[in-house]
Amino acid sequence: MTKDHGPSIKDDDTYEALRKEGMSKQKAAAIANAQANDDMCPSEKGGMQPPYEDWTKDALMERARELDVGGRSTMTKDELIKALRA
Repeated sequence: MTKDHGPSIKDDDTYEALRKEGMSKQKAAAIANAQANDDMCPSEKGGMQPPYEDWTKDALMERARELDVGGRSTMTKDELIKALRA
């Protein structure tokens, strides 16, 4: 039986499956909530954004901040791209 993770987790089954795969609580929650939102399609590949190589370092830094990438303040552009893809 699926554990209820409270109102902050919108899809408990997906959250638990992702945690069992070894994802962090934050990442599993973000993915589970995105999949539960009808306006989002996290499983669709290829969006409207240009590849990270075309982004400015400031834009990459902002995206890394949104995703809470650790150590981002000292990363080069190439390191940011690698971290964002991980």
